[in-house]
Amino acid sequence: MQQKGVLLIVCGPSGVGKTSVCRQLRKDHDRLRFSVSVTTRPPRDKEVDGEDYHFVDPKEFDRMKEEGAFAEWAHVHGNQYGTTFETLRSAWAENSDLIFDIDYQGARQLKESFPDATSVLVVPPSMSTLRDRLSSRGSEDAETIDRRMDNARQELAQYEIFDFIVENDELEEAAETMECIYRAARHRRRFQAHRVESLLDDA
Repeated sequence: MQQKGVLLIVCGPSGVGKTSVCRQLRKDHDRLRFSVSVTTRPPRDKEVDGEDYHFVDPKEFDRMKEEGAFAEWAHVHGNQYGTTFETLRSAWAENSDLIFDIDYQGARQLKESFPDATSVLVVPPSMSTLRDRLSSRGSEDAETIDRRMDNARQELAQYEIFDFIVENDELEEAAETMECIYRAARHRRRFQAHRVESLLDDA
C-alpha cells in the first residue's frame, strides 16, 4: 500500500500526556485526522464507539487479524489494539493526514510498512513526575501504577526507533514542538515533489 499522506505516529508511556499534545495539535489543523484504533478493551466512561475507539470482542479482533485487516496491531496492558488499512485508505481518499496515539510495537510495524512515516516519542521530564501524574488520576491502585511504571521504562528503552523525542513538561511548549515536526513532515520531498515538477513543466 502506497503512502499518500502524512502519518504522524505519537508514542509515549501512559500518563505522559501524549493524547493532550495530539489534541492540541489537531485544533489548528483541519487536515489532520485522528486515527481511531480497534480495541478489545471495554469502553471507559464517556468513550464513544467509533469516535474514541472501535470496540470489538477478542474473537472479532482475531478474525480481522487473520483476514489481514490491520496495518499494525499490538498487545498493550492485556488488551489488543490495531489500525486497519481501511482507516488509512479513507483518510487519504479525503486528502487528510493521520495522527496515531499508539504503542511502540505498532509504531515499529507502521515504520516498517511506511518508511516515510514520522514517529515521535513523548517523554516526561522525570520518572518521578510521571509517577505523580499517574497517581493524580485517582483511578488506579499502587500495584497498577507500579506496573505502568515498569511498562514506561520498557517503552522509553525503545527510543532508537523514533525520529523525534519531545519532552512534555509544559503542554504548550510540547505542542509547539509537535507543530514544528508536523509542518516539517508535510514538506517532505514525496509530498511536495509535484510542486517542483509543475515548476519544471513551466520552465
